[in-house]
Amino acid sequence: MPERRMFSMQIVDSDAFLDMPLSSQALYFHLSMRADDDGFISNGRKIIRAVGCSQDDLKLLFAKNFVIPFDDGVCVIKHWRIHNYIRNDRKKDTAYLEHLQKLDTKENGSYTLKKSDGSHLVDTWLSSGRQVVDAGKVRLGKYSIGKNNTLSSKHDHIFTEVIDYLNEKAETKYKSSSAKTQTLIKARQSDGFTLDDFKKVIDNKVTEWKGSEMAKYIRPETLFGTKFESYLNQKKGTSLEVDWLKDHKVKWED
Repeated sequence: MPERRMFSMQIVDSDAFLDMPLSSQALYFHLSMRADDDGFISNGRKIIRAVGCSQDDLKLLFAKNFVIPFDDGVCVIKHWRIHNYIRNDRKKDTAYLEHLQKLDTKENGSYTLKKSDGSHLVDTWLSSGRQVVDAGKVRLGKYSIGKNNTLSSKHDHIFTEVIDYLNEKAETKYKSSSAKTQTLIKARQSDGFTLDDFKKVIDNKVTEWKGSEMAKYIRPETLFGTKFESYLNQKKGTSLEVDWLKDHKVKWED
């Protein structure tokens, strides 16, 4: 059993984490302390009983995408590799290699389930074969996870993915929990745009604006607003705004 674990303030000081009840936060820390060197835990139910938390606390960690469950009782800390770096000569490889193969690792180090894997059904994990309910429809006491709730796992997933990517590329610290940002992202989703489209827009504008006087506009309200489609279809190496602004000597307004 490891004796030391680290936690990144980027994760545990985020609005998404701090908005959870203290019992869910405490369970997250207990799970992380008992995880193996790749972030996997096989005795989550035992930990729940030992620390006096509830299954609702665990469901909330699943729904908020802080912990990824598998259908055989194993789960993994999503941001494990952001929290902990373990030298190869000290690291003990996980026994759950089959589960590890079902995960991709994003550029920022966080785990994500491969698209072909459908093993993240919350009630499969909790009930071990009883009624299966999709994570997007789980009701957590006063925390209702549904399509009209800000805890919706579908929307939470893309909010986090988009803003994490923006922060990484632009070296910013925007919050995925911002209501205005979520509204913009959902609006573009409703227009039919995908996660890859968001990433391409971010790449285009970071390449064009970073290090220039336009860098301050590398922000959600500019990138994901009404010019999103134009930014998406922008040819590499071209500028949609800067040259025009210089020629006309006018102040930028988004």
